Amino acid sequence: MIRIILALLVIAAPVGAVLAYGDPNQLAKAAKTVSFALSNPDHPPLRTVEIQRRDNGEFKLKASINGANASMVIDTGATSVVLTYETAKAAGLPLELLDFNVDLETAGGRTRAAKLTIDKLAVGKLVEHAVPALVVPKGQMKTNLLGMSFLDRLESWEVRADKLKLRGYP
Repeated sequence: MIRIILALLVIAAPVGAVLAYGDPNQLAKAAKTVSFALSNPDHPPLRTVEIQRRDNGEFKLKASINGANASMVIDTGATSVVLTYETAKAAGLPLELLDFNVDLETAGGRTRAAKLTIDKLAVGKLVEHAVPALVVPKGQMKTNLLGMSFLDRLESWEVRADKLKLRGYP
């Protein structure tokens, strides 16, 4: 009798997981990821991005904002992701609805910014959805900043020598 119950559990567990998880392809993908991580403990995590420090001291990277490519600089002193008006326009963000009512102190001086939410912000394999951000008026900044509203969503980030390592949750 116990063998029958165990056999039913062995059969029911995967079926239950597929039903609970919703998509058998996603379940298979998750199982592969866990299996790979357990069998390769010395291999770096799959959701890791490394950025080399530039000669000017910045960590500059390529990101994708709602599918639009954007150059960004890591700024741990920025509370939020900050986009130039031009980048926000290229990403298809609703600029006509923006209210520039947030006081902002930048390296170039004081300005006003507008709050919005980025649907999808990707840096390599690190993808985040519904990321709070600010947009500055046209011509106010030349560089997009990848601030803490993105970095706080990661498992960790660290700087060692001239490399910045961003690690997402598995």
